[in-house]
Formats: sequence, structure tokens, C-alpha cells
Amino acid sequence: MHTSRRSFIKRSSMALAGSALLPRFILQGEESKDHVLGIQLWTVKDYMEKDPAGTLKLLSKMGYKYVENAGYENRKFYGYGVNDFKKLLSDTGLHMPSGHSFLGAAAWNKTNNDFTDEWKYTIEDASAVGMKYVLSPGVDESLCKNTDDFKWYMDLFNKTGELCKKAGITFGYHNENYEFNHSLNGTRLYDLLLQQTDKSLVVQQIDIGNMYEPGGRPMDYLKRYPGRFLLMHVKDEMKRNSPSKNGEVYESTVLGKGVIGVKQVVDYARKSGVQYFIIEQESFQDKTSIECAREDFNMMKKWGY
Repeated sequence: MHTSRRSFIKRSSMALAGSALLPRFILQGEESKDHVLGIQLWTVKDYMEKDPAGTLKLLSKMGYKYVENAGYENRKFYGYGVNDFKKLLSDTGLHMPSGHSFLGAAAWNKTNNDFTDEWKYTIEDASAVGMKYVLSPGVDESLCKNTDDFKWYMDLFNKTGELCKKAGITFGYHNENYEFNHSLNGTRLYDLLLQQTDKSLVVQQIDIGNMYEPGGRPMDYLKRYPGRFLLMHVKDEMKRNSPSKNGEVYESTVLGKGVIGVKQVVDYARKSGVQYFIIEQESFQDKTSIECAREDFNMMKKWGY
């Protein structure tokens, strides 16, 4: 479920080109002390692929002030160099406090016992463009087959947290669905991940839609791990007319039209410490992605966000 975005980011992360480190810039603009409402740009990826600048202008006109990227490759954001994309955001009145870059085994050079230059560039560029959070979407499944590999992987998460801290930003994790239908020694991988990462080094972005198909329920996790979730992907799920080729029976839909009970979840999350509410939709039924982005935004505003 929803593996296409993670697969894209994973491929992008492994294809980064090396170059000189860029200087860091201070994030301009202040987020609300209460909450931030934004959109994951994967929602409108078809528009971003054709016209990034025009799409960002459209989102800004809708009322969005914050975006989250899923389009970093070869030290560029949607084809723009760091400084140019930073300027584009500024010109459209947008801020990008968070973005997705996949952390897998390829990020660590075992010969040098250090992170690869490519992964260091990822962190440096995130800081330079003005991001505050670098979030890894999903796990490297090759490191989730036994407890020793998984422990090493979680140590890598914590090491990345330390690396990000030095760059003035924060590392975090965004759940997909694999972590909810796989386990080690009888414990669900997502629970192991929450238990084995240092909460002072690794923040969590809970995706309330990705977990639904394999049986994860957002209210359960928000209550079971209070204070662990700073960011949220706000997403709703509806039953498909027929199962997908992978046997999935749910797909994302406009907020409030599905089965999750999103308003109840986000209201509870807002009171329990979640600050960044990032809208994401990946299936659109008979509408365009831009139309859905507008409807999702209007629904969140109607709910008081």
C-alpha cells in the first residue's frame, strides 16, 4: 500500500550526485505555535512534474502556506538547485519545514565507518533550503529480517539524528504500511521502531492512512505512545470498488469521505502534541489531484485548522 512514493524517494536517495557542501540558511518565517497546516507535494506530483513553479503558485492561492517535499534528487528539488528552489518558495509565499528522503543501508559506508557523502549532502541541502525536519518514509526491508540487523538499523536512525542535530535540523520517521504487517519475535516492527529509537534524536510523523489497511489504528498509537508524534500525515481511506492487484481493499480519498474518522483523530492529536498537520492524498477517484488538494484544505479549515 502506497509504496510508489517511498520507492521514488528511495531511488532518488540512492542516485544522489556528489558535490561541494552548501552553506546552511536560516529558515525564514515563523510557524504557528499552535499548529502548521501543509500539503505533501506527492499529492500533486502529476502537476509538480509538469510545472513546479505554477503548481506552487496554485497551492499558495488556495491558502496553503506550508509544503512538504518528496522530490529531492541529484541535489535538486523538483529540478531546481537549492538556492533557486528556496527563492521559488519565497516568491510564492510558501515555507517548507519538512521533506522526505529515504534512509537505508546505502547511507552508511561500512569501510569508512561513516555516512556516505551523498547522505551528508541530503542533510546539508535540507538545512540549506530551509527545512527543519528530514523524514525517512518507510524502512529498508532488507534490514528488518532479524533482530540484529534491525538493531543496527535503529542505531543508524539515532546516528542520523545526531548528524542532523549538528546541521541544525531534526531527523524523523514517516510510517508506511510494511511496519504494521511485519514483526520480529512477536512484536510489530512499528512498535519496535518506536521503542528502539531515541525520542530526543528521532521524531515521528504518523501517517494515519498508511497504517489502516494492515490493521494499525491512529488513535491507538497516539494514546499508546503519548508525546512521540510531532508531525502527522492527514489522510482518509475508503473501500475500493474492487481489490487492487496487491489485494488492497482501501485507497485514499478526500478528507471526511472515508472510514478513518479523521476529525476525531486530528482533534485528539492537536491536544496531544502534534504540531505539523500535512495533508496527503494518493488516489483521487473521479477528480484531479489539484481539486482534491483544494477540497482537503477546505475541510481542514472547516474543522478549525
